[in-house]
Amino acid sequence: MVAQLKSFLRENHMLVIALVVQAIAIVAYAVKLETRVSTMETRGAPHVAERLGKIDQRLTAMEGQLAEHEARINRMLGEILKDKRP
Repeated sequence: MVAQLKSFLRENHMLVIALVVQAIAIVAYAVKLETRVSTMETRGAPHVAERLGKIDQRLTAMEGQLAEHEARINRMLGEILKDKRP
């Protein structure tokens, strides 16, 4: 069994090296990703909440304008339809 393992490693040493390097790269990427997530959780959360608050304010203002425009359109349609009636 040990002889077969040694033989396999001799024949495929480049494959083993490539797999080890790839595993190291994956671990390094995972650490980098976790660091970025941690940074976003600590620094980014208030910033994101502030942006969402501003977006919410804009949406509220646009909803108010939409209601005003809808009322104007309805009033204009009412006047147009009154003129068309015999």
